[in-house]
Amino acid sequence: MTKGEATQTKVHYKGKEDDFIIFLDDLETYKKWKSDKSVPMAHFISAFKIFVTHKQGAQGQMDDASKATLENEFGSTNEEEVIKKILESGSIQEAEFPERQGPKNDAQRGSIVTGQVSR
Repeated sequence: MTKGEATQTKVHYKGKEDDFIIFLDDLETYKKWKSDKSVPMAHFISAFKIFVTHKQGAQGQMDDASKATLENEFGSTNEEEVIKKILESGSIQEAEFPERQGPKNDAQRGSIVTGQVSR
């Protein structure tokens, strides 16, 4: 695998007060879930965590959404229900990370010496 080359997929939901993010591992399975709810969410969700970006869209600093934030926005603190609402109503955001060039392991090249501080 090429160093650094990856795709990040997330679902962004713009709420009344905040923006919410759910990270996905498998976009195709998520698309199947949208039409067939029998597909387990665990097959495509990266982690059952809801992130909030404090009105900074899909790009801002991401923090865990508090129960109070979820209650204010969705009327529920049940994270599974909230995740379903975000997945059903949110928009897909994909980011491509390009391949990086450079040494694969600096330690093997002898440039890192344990305990030595460079000044």
